[in-house]
Amino acid sequence: MKLKLADAEKIADRVCFRFGGLIVAVAQDVHTSEVLMVAFMNREALIKTLTTGLVHYWSISRGRLWMKGEMSGNVQRVVDVIFDCDYDTVLVKVEQVGVACHEGFKSCFHNKIDTSYVQT
Repeated sequence: MKLKLADAEKIADRVCFRFGGLIVAVAQDVHTSEVLMVAFMNREALIKTLTTGLVHYWSISRGRLWMKGEMSGNVQRVVDVIFDCDYDTVLVKVEQVGVACHEGFKSCFHNKIDTSYVQT
């Protein structure tokens, strides 16, 4: 999915950026429906995502825009973009190239609770 800049800006105008100009962005594998990661987007990241077809995020820790996979090559190709009812969260359905997690896992959601530690 790649949009023209003017169309991407119109979409961004509808978005309710909160938390210092950010929205929550959920990346989901288009083939398996597995949630791969959750990050943030600012207006620029959203527009870049919509116009390039590659997912961009705002990194709070780095304090800058970054394209997923810019260093690792594990890019996320945009297939579909869906906003929630308040336009303050975005679901990005992607084709993941390589792994999504910076620790080498397919998904960032790999830390399952070990219930053997729960006392009854």
